[in-house]
Amino acid sequence: MIDVARLAGVSHQSVSRVVNGSGGVSPDIRDRVERAVAQLRYRRHPAARALATNRTFSIGVVSFGLAQYGPSEALAGIAREAQEAGYSTSLTSLLDVDVDSMAAAVGHLVDDSVDGIIVLAPVDAALTAMAGVEVHVPLVLFYPGAHAHEQRVVTDEVQGAELATTHLLDLGHPTVHHISGPAGWLGTSARVAGWRRALEARGIHPPAIVEGDWTAAGGAACAAQLATRTEVSAVFAANDQMALGAIKTLNDAGRKVPDDVSVVGFDDIPGSEYFRPPLTTVRFDFAEAGRRAAHHIFELIAGGRPGPAGPVLPELIVRGSARHHPLTVIEQTDEQRRNP
Repeated sequence: MIDVARLAGVSHQSVSRVVNGSGGVSPDIRDRVERAVAQLRYRRHPAARALATNRTFSIGVVSFGLAQYGPSEALAGIAREAQEAGYSTSLTSLLDVDVDSMAAAVGHLVDDSVDGIIVLAPVDAALTAMAGVEVHVPLVLFYPGAHAHEQRVVTDEVQGAELATTHLLDLGHPTVHHISGPAGWLGTSARVAGWRRALEARGIHPPAIVEGDWTAAGGAACAAQLATRTEVSAVFAANDQMALGAIKTLNDAGRKVPDDVSVVGFDDIPGSEYFRPPLTTVRFDFAEAGRRAAHHIFELIAGGRPGPAGPVLPELIVRGSARHHPLTVIEQTDEQRRNP
């Protein structure tokens, strides 16, 4: 710091104010200090910065379900945003989601003196457990499908499922069958809710749900329950992996996708455009949700009172796995013959 002060021609107190982000420094002095810092490649020792600011410049993340695309992408977004802001990230993964496990995970992060905690565990049990845990640092929850709240970062997966289902209905399918995620996941509940809402908006009674497990094998097993039913013409799978398995099972059973059965997925995972056929799906920027969670926790750490963050919204990605209902195509062809 003394070398920076000497090069900038200012006192070391002025250098301290600039590097700590404090006020009371003129624009000219701030500019001189910043140029000297860049020239000397000065980096402040983390312990010194922590002592001066009463912060550790680290955030904790309590995670569950990182094998799934959404949570893993959200974590990547958190880590990138933290790094850009000069924070480190400490990760604690949950094996169980009861109160004791959650309390132990939070306690571990608090013992590490993190400045704030993000809970990236999108299952009902984790959020129920959080209600029984005292947290004495700023807290933000990743919450698929919920309403905006000052402690939540939300992905509107209800709307995403509604988009997928409505797309299939607009293609002339009389109903849409749903391969859901496993019970207890917030994303499962949100996607079921959006699917139901789209059907009921058209006056259609929702058919029975076939529950999957997020995996391609699970999607294949679920589709086996639908493949022999000739009235099934449209399937909305709650994630792309289950859609992949469903497409294979349907094709193997002689129900060709999309000629006989249309399939729409959810997530738009990398490579979904290379499925056979290319998968129509719903895209969410889960990394953006992670970035918003990190930005939100930084504001809380700084003593701010940020309002509810707006939800991350879905985008329907239309590719080749869904087409008009076969009877609709026949009706359109007959109409064209009558009215050439």
